[in-house]
Amino acid sequence: MLLTIATRESRLALWQAEHVKTLLQQQGHAAALLGMTTRGDQILDVALSKVGGKGLFVKELETALHEGRADLAVHSLKDVPMELPPGFALACVMRREDPRDAWVSPGCASLEELPPGAAVGTSSLRRTVLLRARLAALGRADVRIEPLRGNLDTRLRKLDEGRYAAIVLAAAGLKRLGLGGRIRRLFSTDEMLPAAGQGALGIEICEGRADVQAALAPLADQATWLAVEAERAVSRALGGSCSMPLAAHATLEGGAMRLLAAWGDPQGQPRLVTAQGSAAVATQAEARALGQRVAADLQAGGARP
Repeated sequence: MLLTIATRESRLALWQAEHVKTLLQQQGHAAALLGMTTRGDQILDVALSKVGGKGLFVKELETALHEGRADLAVHSLKDVPMELPPGFALACVMRREDPRDAWVSPGCASLEELPPGAAVGTSSLRRTVLLRARLAALGRADVRIEPLRGNLDTRLRKLDEGRYAAIVLAAAGLKRLGLGGRIRRLFSTDEMLPAAGQGALGIEICEGRADVQAALAPLADQATWLAVEAERAVSRALGGSCSMPLAAHATLEGGAMRLLAAWGDPQGQPRLVTAQGSAAVATQAEARALGQRVAADLQAGGARP
């Protein structure tokens, strides 16, 4: 079976698509890539929350699926909107890479070492809220959190040019591209709760493509899928998008799932609202139910540390 894979053309996106291509070939399928540039790749001077959110990274790929130019699209799952357009389905979630956030800096090993008035780069509202809370706890009101857009290589280049003292990136992307050496330290999930789906790859297809679904089945990792289903259920229940600084992370051990979630105001007081829950989870429906319960707790005010 010949399968055409739609992908963005950043180095990380191409790595991810090549990874899927190799796995499909190992299953006996022929596979080819269809590289595309999305609106999210083109708009680099405005925060995603102000120009359309996560969907900017997937719309062109979905058009290729709809028109039959591609059979599947590979996404970083944290970039996939919580609600897919009618006619599309998330057909596969692959085994998760490291879900944590990474501190990248040429001169500062941690937040504590930042010089007075330093700039830290990120355009993630989630990271902004979490960083503000940590900086407030350190009494570092002088540190500035500045926007940082572009693909992974562009962000690293801006750091190397001295525009920032440090930047915060997803560890998964750095590790996939062999750039783990750029990581000064990894934030624990207690320090920086990840975004829903962070570190996982999701594969999107058109609904009704049972042939493609069957081809992708061996690539799926059920434990990861259950975890991200719970995380995305939190975000979905709260209308999650790039305009909402929401974090959610689930772990599954021996059938027991623990789910943590947090949100905050990127402009208001640097404090977080948190919630957590646990349950026995064996199906996606059970994972979604846990996510919805934790979302309800967040809406009710959660626990304010």
